[in-house]
Amino acid sequence: MKITVKAFAMFREVMDMQIELEFPDGATVRTLLTSLTARYEGLSEVMFAAPDTLRDFVNILRNGRNIHFIAGLDTPLDNGDIIALFPPAAGG
Repeated sequence: MKITVKAFAMFREVMDMQIELEFPDGATVRTLLTSLTARYEGLSEVMFAAPDTLRDFVNILRNGRNIHFIAGLDTPLDNGDIIALFPPAAGG
């Protein structure tokens, strides 16, 4: 299955702005992130506070819906999914 990943803000500094990847059926967001962190040096440090623990306020959307409200890192992927990676944001 093909998955499109879009990176925003500081994630663009360590990875491509948009990338298409292929995964076997049964892949999850965890599978995707394992692939991305192996591919892009420095991504793991900006995304994870500890193994399997996303940094606070890192948002990952699957087709516009936050994975936190689906199944977290175990959210299943489907062909054609668009995954958006949003880092912590600050401002005022």
